[in-house]
Amino acid sequence: MSVPAWAWIATLTAILAVLAVDLLAHRHARKVTVREALTWSAVWLVLGTAFGAVVWAAWGGQRAGEYFGGYLIEKSLAVDNIFVFALIFTSFAVPQAYQHRVLFYGVLGALVMRAGSIAGGVALLERFHWILYIFGAFLLVTGARMVYARDREPDPRTSRSMRLVRRALPAVEDYHGQRFWIRRAGRLAATPLLVVLVLIEISDVIFAADSIPAVLAVTGEPFLVFTSNAFAILGLRSLYFLLGGLMYRFAYLKLGLAAVLGFVGLKMLLADLVEIPIAASRGIIPGCLATAMIA
Repeated sequence: MSVPAWAWIATLTAILAVLAVDLLAHRHARKVTVREALTWSAVWLVLGTAFGAVVWAAWGGQRAGEYFGGYLIEKSLAVDNIFVFALIFTSFAVPQAYQHRVLFYGVLGALVMRAGSIAGGVALLERFHWILYIFGAFLLVTGARMVYARDREPDPRTSRSMRLVRRALPAVEDYHGQRFWIRRAGRLAATPLLVVLVLIEISDVIFAADSIPAVLAVTGEPFLVFTSNAFAILGLRSLYFLLGGLMYRFAYLKLGLAAVLGFVGLKMLLADLVEIPIAASRGIIPGCLATAMIA
């Protein structure tokens, strides 16, 4: 798949432009309403779908199918992030008016880190095909662990990541509006909002270890892997504000996500023996989530 440099530049420019509009719309600290979250969720969904149509027009139906397959996988697995976001925000008692700012910079950092992870993952697969089997086994193990630990809720304040953050960042205990840093006694100190942001970035790195290999099971094209990741996680903030309070009502959602990981893991392990059509992936993945949510 030949992707000219201008296509990369145009795509990144469009993403940054919409992010800038989003930031300007939420430049003042305030609670995000359900109506606003629904509107932005629709915007990101339309943009993600429209980009798939562009891929179809430029590179054909096969590549568009790979993009939509990766998009569905990433969108499905990103749902699990919402649980973590809610857990972190609740644990640190983050005021609702400040949560959008944290998630905005969290997503921005996630895009940068995932770009590097995707480049590394694609390069490894191109050079060492057998890594596909390692990725597949890893996804199966992750799915099994998700089933085993689905009822456990770890405390972010006592996690290993939190202890590392506390050692690295001199922090104060009280919030100071939307500020991440303050100057106290002539020295810079992190506010709890920065600590929360760092924990969210760490959680995204952990989730990327699952989602990127899963998308690589559908396509090995860096452009499609990155854009499917990007458009899926860009809508994650609005989805959190839309569904964050309802996610705990879906008692079997973790099982549905585990099934998605298990399916993709098997797809990678059997890649050289059985070719599973992309259309099947686009049906099985939403089917697993829909079944779990209905249950």
